[in-house]
Amino acid sequence: MSGRAPLVGARVLLGVSGGIAAYKAAELLRELQRAGAQVQPLLTAAAEALVTRATFAALSGRQVPASVWEDPAAVEHVALARWADVLVVAPATAHTLARLATGLADDVLTSTALAFAGPVVVAPAMHTEMWQHPATRANLAVLEGRGVRVVPPGSGALTSGDVGPGRLAELDELVDAVAAALAPARGLAGVRVLVSMGGTREPIDPVRYLGNRSSGRMGAAIASEALRRGAEVTVVAAATRVDPPAGARLLLVETAQQLYDAVLAEAAAQDVVVMAAAVADFRPKSVAEGKLKKDRGVPEVLLEPTPDTLAELGRRRRDGQVLVGFAAETDDHLAAARGKLAAKRLDLVVLNHVEGERSAFGAAAADAVLVDADGAEELLGASKPAIAGRLLDRVEALLPAARG
Repeated sequence: MSGRAPLVGARVLLGVSGGIAAYKAAELLRELQRAGAQVQPLLTAAAEALVTRATFAALSGRQVPASVWEDPAAVEHVALARWADVLVVAPATAHTLARLATGLADDVLTSTALAFAGPVVVAPAMHTEMWQHPATRANLAVLEGRGVRVVPPGSGALTSGDVGPGRLAELDELVDAVAAALAPARGLAGVRVLVSMGGTREPIDPVRYLGNRSSGRMGAAIASEALRRGAEVTVVAAATRVDPPAGARLLLVETAQQLYDAVLAEAAAQDVVVMAAAVADFRPKSVAEGKLKKDRGVPEVLLEPTPDTLAELGRRRRDGQVLVGFAAETDDHLAAARGKLAAKRLDLVVLNHVEGERSAFGAAAADAVLVDADGAEELLGASKPAIAGRLLDRVEALLPAARG
């Protein structure tokens, strides 16, 4: 269980929907029981086309209701919602995610889910095209906005001989996610975390600037998750399309130089620094005092390098401090991330692909790779809140080691 506390005495509702991975839910039930949980299975009609209620009843030692109409007087979906400590839906098909997101209550699983007020974990599993579809992304965003914990699928063999993202997460990841959903969200209590976010703008004249496509969504997600875990959060925000989370101390900047000055002024007092901002590597060597006019011809804009905030953080880092950088790459992705990790003395680099339709810039989800000295962990097509959660899981693990 990757260091998570066991689930002794926890009461778990296990929702099973009708994907081919439904058979793995029986194994998940066993793993939850081994961790000490009591498990109540709930199957959709589509799941019963692949697995049987009898199997889950035998494994759990509990009756598995087929419908809310089996015993209307018992109002079983409400009783089960009040009994449980956590609801986990694994596998969660695209159809089930849509029903959960829209608040439908058309079977025993969704009726119980709508009556349940505790923590919810969903583990999507489906074909790659369905996982990547904008409708699925939108439904996941709605669920995560309500605080639902999403365990993103892995990449591997799917049905019909296909290979790609969409495979149900591994069982130990699912058990860890259930344990994390039940654990008090205070893993960063008292920890000081600085997060940079957004994209810098380098002025050419009083009107125009050199900029980038960063929306600030990733930094905002990291800051929000750090606050949820009890951290004292400072946000250094350049240009963004989203608001930094309420509860964070906010410093507003525009240029790479301003970001450098603000971050370096704060860094010594921080336990964790996460540089999620997209910082310009170059700026105009001189800024025109007045607006450049088209009728005066095409101006010649000479560029010069901006200060390297991440490299300076690596040079100045103090004992016990955790440094996280981002690498937005269009080619030689992994090699570039590993080079940045070593050259700038970082603990972790989050690698994003920024070319084509799957670009992380401005998107609600991304293909991210967490790169450290020991290897790389892929998060394919994961939502930015999910990436933030996994990133801070890694930061929490690093803090005790960094502090010696």
